[in-house]
Amino acid sequence: MGGVERHVEEVGSRLASRGHEVLVFCRSSYGSSAHQSYRGMTLLEAPTIATKHLDAIVHSAASTWGALARRADVVHYHALGPGLMTPVPRYLSRAAVVMTVHGLDHQRDKWGAPARAVLGAAHWMSGRVPNRTVVVSRDLAAHYGEHFRKTVACIPNGVTTPVLTDASDFVRSIGLVPDEYALFVGRLVPEKRPDLLIRAVLASDCIRQLAIIGDSSFSDEYSRRLRELAGDDPRIVFAGFVGGAHLEEVFQRAGVFVQPSDLEGLPLTLLEAIANGVPVLASDIAPHLEVIGSGSPAHRIFTRGDVDSLRTALEQMLAGALGGSGDDLRVRVLEDYSWDSATDQLEDLYLRAVDGRRGRVR
Repeated sequence: MGGVERHVEEVGSRLASRGHEVLVFCRSSYGSSAHQSYRGMTLLEAPTIATKHLDAIVHSAASTWGALARRADVVHYHALGPGLMTPVPRYLSRAAVVMTVHGLDHQRDKWGAPARAVLGAAHWMSGRVPNRTVVVSRDLAAHYGEHFRKTVACIPNGVTTPVLTDASDFVRSIGLVPDEYALFVGRLVPEKRPDLLIRAVLASDCIRQLAIIGDSSFSDEYSRRLRELAGDDPRIVFAGFVGGAHLEEVFQRAGVFVQPSDLEGLPLTLLEAIANGVPVLASDIAPHLEVIGSGSPAHRIFTRGDVDSLRTALEQMLAGALGGSGDDLRVRVLEDYSWDSATDQLEDLYLRAVDGRRGRVR
């Protein structure tokens, strides 16, 4: 379960609670859906071929035909790869086609040249084919304005107010010492740079622990190289996927959350870390600056790709040398990044897109 899945769950369930019929096509490769209904949404399992290059597009094709067979009013695609199917409902049906771009996937390092070319075509389509294009950050909105001369809707991810807890049983059960570990949460893929974080830890005698939460995403070779890089250093803990209340506990008991990515859309994990009250250290890419600004004693920025800059900042934050409170940023994030607000905007966009598709004025 990644950021896109969480986004669909939070917004889709809120649309369903408002009386809309929401159908979510789930990938069979992710496991069978235990229930056909979840939080008011109808879950429909679509077949796919579970390989790195075919999983998204085969599932998207099967889902598209399923949506058209059910005469959907709106067909909404998430991410560039699935968006390769947008021409089908756009030109073969009366459905309004919406696409949310969560990041520039054709720039991700896990793809080879042929896959990047295909995703480059999807990127080209995303600015031209859908009736409405949505992005999750101001940086992406600027990208679409520059490359496509197109005004897109900027509807960022949201975050819920977590229940703050002092419990630490789960944290200890996976070998972590509360309040002393640096934390990485995310898919183990090259553009998120967990390798940079591991190298920073290996170069330091002061950093006590690093917890790496997450699994690979068709990047098993990269995941294997990460474990080889960590070697037998007992400070580095690969904990795999963690979700729900356990993940909130892992956030809240961390000494610092680290987001070392080279490429992001608007990372949900960054918002969740701040909402959970943990100090944050993030690379100086535009989506991170959009959330954190220029930084503060409690929430810092380091130079992207610079292992020494990362190591120095990490040592200072874990040592508590800079002090300061992150309460102001936490309050702002909880106010500015709201799933309810995202749902309001998306509902209005859907209705306008349907009216426009059918030649009506709302």
